[in-house]
Amino acid sequence: MFYSSDKFESLLAVCSFFTMFVHADCLRRVVWTHCRRMGNLTSSSTGGLSSTACVQLVQEMVSQNCVVIFSKTTCPYCKMAKNVFNEIGANYKVIELDQHNDGKRLQEALAQLTGVRTVPRVFVNGSCIGGGSDTKQLHQQGKLLPLIERCSPCCVTEGSGSGHFEPSK
Repeated sequence: MFYSSDKFESLLAVCSFFTMFVHADCLRRVVWTHCRRMGNLTSSSTGGLSSTACVQLVQEMVSQNCVVIFSKTTCPYCKMAKNVFNEIGANYKVIELDQHNDGKRLQEALAQLTGVRTVPRVFVNGSCIGGGSDTKQLHQQGKLLPLIERCSPCCVTEGSGSGHFEPSK
């Protein structure tokens, strides 16, 4: 049995879309949370972390990692910040808020802790250094690397241009 080219392409697109969700482990989350808004997966209203728990989670991430970037996958300023750390070869932990079940609550916790709600929120050695433009400016001024080198142990890798990030959900 032969399919017309339009039907075949449609079938192929549906299969590719389904495969993408399966490989990204998104299908299970979509099915279980029953909540999908503007392409971002979110937790259902009955589950998730409380506001206090989100503040504690942010504080814990920041205290346990030399460099932490609270980011969104589609944000160009977030990409700018990550590129700076990749360029200098620094390890960093990234929390993609648009892919985190409690992303909205974590963003509110960041606003509570830093006074700013926008992303990225970049933390180095326990302190918020700002967003993407701030991070790039500190690097251009030669002030970012000394902040990173104060971390114990330092998270700058030998060599250059090979930053490593550890995603967190």
